[in-house]
Amino acid sequence: MATFPIRVFGDPVLKRAAAEVTDIDGKFVKLVDTMFDTMYEAPGVGLAAPQVGVQQRFFVYDVGDDPQILINPRIVETAGEWLYEEGCLSIPGMAFEIVRPKLITVEAIDLDGNEVVIEGDELLGRVFLHEIDHLDGVLMFDRLDEVQRKAAIREWRRRELAGEIRADADHAL
Repeated sequence: MATFPIRVFGDPVLKRAAAEVTDIDGKFVKLVDTMFDTMYEAPGVGLAAPQVGVQQRFFVYDVGDDPQILINPRIVETAGEWLYEEGCLSIPGMAFEIVRPKLITVEAIDLDGNEVVIEGDELLGRVFLHEIDHLDGVLMFDRLDEVQRKAAIREWRRRELAGEIRADADHAL
């Protein structure tokens, strides 16, 4: 099973918005399959293309129901609020309580090229929002207030200097 290294905080690819997917061909399907393998090996419940260095607007996810992919996703509606401790494969070993909408509706394209509209609440909605953030070049640190963000980045740098995190490492500490 081939997998990709997961890019970690500090890699500039994570701060750039991804381009729309224009071709769904055999090469793209192979890329998606490798992303699923990478996500499961990590282990994670979602993985956006920029996290593996691919600047395309799609992500894979599996919250226990069935592995899925959303291509060129767009949030069309949100409702409510939900505080939940959130982690990220690109910021391994760290988690933060983040308030996000409790219910979201996303429009996207599936692997067959069909338009889909999916409603997600709580965990599924959070996965959608988190992965779409990656597609927009937004990281969890960006969702923290200024004091929390500075403290979190200091802790990240401390771990990096201590050799607990390497910029060239994949998802493992």
